[in-house]
Amino acid sequence: MRRTTARPGTLPAGPDPAEAAPAAVAEPEEAVSGGPASPAGGGTLRTEFPFELPRGYVDEAGTVHKHGVMRLATARDELVPLRDVRVQENPAYLSVVLLGRVITRLGTLPMVHDGVVENMFASDLAFLQDFYRQVNAEGHTRAGVTCPHCEQPFEVELGGSRLGES
Repeated sequence: MRRTTARPGTLPAGPDPAEAAPAAVAEPEEAVSGGPASPAGGGTLRTEFPFELPRGYVDEAGTVHKHGVMRLATARDELVPLRDVRVQENPAYLSVVLLGRVITRLGTLPMVHDGVVENMFASDLAFLQDFYRQVNAEGHTRAGVTCPHCEQPFEVELGGSRLGES
């Protein structure tokens, strides 16, 4: 694995101290509502988003882990799993591998990987898939449209595709 050092002017990927408290978990819509700051504004880009699982991951010792952090996905995060044999044999496995790459913390687990994700309850997996879409779509998966007949504005849901597919 090749690692590179941060270039001058790039943002660190470390967590925001204000987000470290597990009790202050933002809803997915709120977590990304700020979106990326404009370069002219001199703001920072938020790259990590806290979440709370509906049920929680139960580890081998019986400990339930509910609070976690997901980072923004990169192009590499979406491309690398496509080379995974498990994904090639079963495309539905893509979301498991992808979530294992972008979840940076979960409770007190020392590391989160696809093995952790594949042992989560189905409701938690569905939650994380939806949260991934919201985080990586800058806060929502809805688009504002106008009815061509009555010209009334409304929103449509664009979500529903599998993770890793745009």
